[in-house]
Amino acid sequence: MTENNYVGVTTGTIATACSLAALEAIIDSTDIVCVNVQTPKKTLDIIIDDCHKISSNSACASAHKNPYNDPDVTVNLDIIANVELIDFTGEKVLITGGEGVGIITKPGLQIPVGDYAINPVPRKMIIKNLSSKVPEDKTAKVIITIPKGREIAKKTMNPKLGIIDGISVLGTTGIARSMSSEAYKNSIVTQIDVAIASNLTDLVFVPGNIGEKLALMNLNVTKSQIIQTGNYVGFMFEEAKKRGIDKFTFFGHIGKLIKVAGGIFNTKHAVADGRREIMITHAALCGANQDIIKKLYDSATTDDMLDILSEFNLQNEVSNSISLAIRQRCKQKFDLDLDVILVDMQGNYLNDNMEEFL
Repeated sequence: MTENNYVGVTTGTIATACSLAALEAIIDSTDIVCVNVQTPKKTLDIIIDDCHKISSNSACASAHKNPYNDPDVTVNLDIIANVELIDFTGEKVLITGGEGVGIITKPGLQIPVGDYAINPVPRKMIIKNLSSKVPEDKTAKVIITIPKGREIAKKTMNPKLGIIDGISVLGTTGIARSMSSEAYKNSIVTQIDVAIASNLTDLVFVPGNIGEKLALMNLNVTKSQIIQTGNYVGFMFEEAKKRGIDKFTFFGHIGKLIKVAGGIFNTKHAVADGRREIMITHAALCGANQDIIKKLYDSATTDDMLDILSEFNLQNEVSNSISLAIRQRCKQKFDLDLDVILVDMQGNYLNDNMEEFL
């Protein structure tokens, strides 16, 4: 069994494998079923699904990413490389994209505006793996295509980052990591880089798609001004501070943002909860009696707790207390001056002084 059955590999590794297989098919006049790819971390054997020679100086190869322990939308996606040997241009390998590979339309990413979204490490991998095999008087022209790339891109952050018409060919090590790892963090932090490069101000940080939808519905902001943190609130706030962003708006459903009031900066439920305990604490600070506290403790959801607080005319006061605690926590930990907006699932404001954002 080949090594890539035990580990996940990146789209960059598959693109490199297909490019190498196509080049070897031209040179050796044989269809390639497996190639040995050098990645920044290790050497991997990659199975090739299809490889055939098109002409005496061109060939095509395709492969896919095997499933691994991660909800990766690019698993089982076909990646194709067309390679043609042309007269030497001054470079041993020329790389471009085709159908299904995204095109950069906004500054702030690793690839210039107008170029295909094939990131630097995959480009280096293709060049390194192919260069020594290209005949001395030739250049290998490589075109990467991903037939279902446009469709899959809708499930990624590419449209938000200004990458249109397809997905990105990614990877920093050649080996795919889980969504809980640095690889995922690196993908979401690019939102901040794009916003800075686009000279955007009045940024709004939200937990995810629901927060973004409600922010667009209620605030006077554009989609480009909205930064999704996912569960990595602390990481994203720290990266914003490193980039000189000292003030922004933190907007979202109270059920997510309330965790930050308790000092929980990774809001994934499996990592830490405490919503009920935090709500009860602030209710008590605002004068809730023991009967109210008991009802809150027995509640199943944050929305249920809001209904109870509303019944006793405490919802606004408690929400104000929670929003203040969030601001204080972020000031203490990151030295950030945040405007905090808490909403319910319908987008109704829960804390005061929201007029300046409307």
